[in-house]
Amino acid sequence: MRGVYCLIGKLASDVEIKVGSLGKIGFKEGYYAYVGSAMINLEKRVERHFKKEKRVKWHIDYLVMNPHFSPMTAIYRETESKKEEHELAGLIDGEPVPYFGSSDCSCFSHLFYMGRSLERARIEVESAFIELGGEHRYLERVDSVIFDLDNTLVNYNEAR
Repeated sequence: MRGVYCLIGKLASDVEIKVGSLGKIGFKEGYYAYVGSAMINLEKRVERHFKKEKRVKWHIDYLVMNPHFSPMTAIYRETESKKEEHELAGLIDGEPVPYFGSSDCSCFSHLFYMGRSLERARIEVESAFIELGGEHRYLERVDSVIFDLDNTLVNYNEAR
């Protein structure tokens, strides 16, 4: 399967990380959205980003392998067009991390700081996929159970 994806993850504290040829980058605590593509094995590429131990291949690996970063969800869709990766990156309304993940294209960035709200990050990424068109799917990382005792959590399965 071929396609584009957006990984959403949380950085638990401010950190400085050496990211290959980009050098040291200061990252703020909060949620990040990373846009990528896979022209073969889309699901395996997305699943790879949920693993901490791996050989470093891409800029995103430096961030994902940091002990303060937790990949949380990935939203993805099938497509034969690599240009949709760049279109999706252009639709994400976040603070770009300059040149991150975009060394093979003319985009300014493929990584965006989304602030400290997971709900805002997810809504923004979902909106970008809706604007791109077509169906999209989710891969969630579940490593805890949350009990919603006061009924204040958002149900992401409901239509928006």
